Amino acid sequence: MTGAQKPEWLSPKQRRIAEVAQQRPDEVFTSLAHLIDDIWMLQAYHRVRKDGAVGVDGVDHTAYEVDLEANLRSLLDRAKSGTYVAPPVRRVCIPKPGSVTETRPLGIPTFEDKILQKAVALVLETVYEQDFLDCSYGFRPGRSAHQALEALWHQTMEMGGGWIVEVDIRKFFDTIEHGHLRELLKRRVHDGVLLRLIGKWLNAGVLEEGKLTFPEAGTPQGGVVTPPTMLRNRP
Repeated sequence: MTGAQKPEWLSPKQRRIAEVAQQRPDEVFTSLAHLIDDIWMLQAYHRVRKDGAVGVDGVDHTAYEVDLEANLRSLLDRAKSGTYVAPPVRRVCIPKPGSVTETRPLGIPTFEDKILQKAVALVLETVYEQDFLDCSYGFRPGRSAHQALEALWHQTMEMGGGWIVEVDIRKFFDTIEHGHLRELLKRRVHDGVLLRLIGKWLNAGVLEEGKLTFPEAGTPQGGVVTPPTMLRNRP
């Protein structure tokens, strides 16, 4: 049994994608980008955090809202026509929880890039949500770490105790191979527009302390589209 999104969380378009993905677990979706329209973009805009740090262009949500409708239309047109240029992410290093010396690199996209990433994520996560088991909680809509702990507590109580093993893949985000990531994605999604956008985000580059680099592996932690869809295929 999968742990898919509850139907009431989905728009009619998302519900249709979810139904097909759930009924046909081996289906490869080749036409999804056409679902992203003006309303979809507005939905993505409203779901992007407005209090986040600015990207390399220095534009925040206040400036973007000045001509919001035109900005979203332009963004959608560029995305679908292939003329959208993914800007580099601004990298900052923050202290790693539980460590005194280690830091975690955080990639900060531009505000406009966050909107487009969210629009794509809303499509992709609707497909991949149908593949998850009910015991999976990470980076999933409507789920949280607190819910995972509660489920673990109940299961442990029902078993009357037992062993709990915590496993972490060290530097997974920093080292994932781009080609392998694309192959995983294509098992379920083979839409040219979406794959092209994801390729642009992978190759956009990283700006850190004024220096622009183009890592051959890894994805920026902090991107909207990264955790729920690009880095998780099946449970």
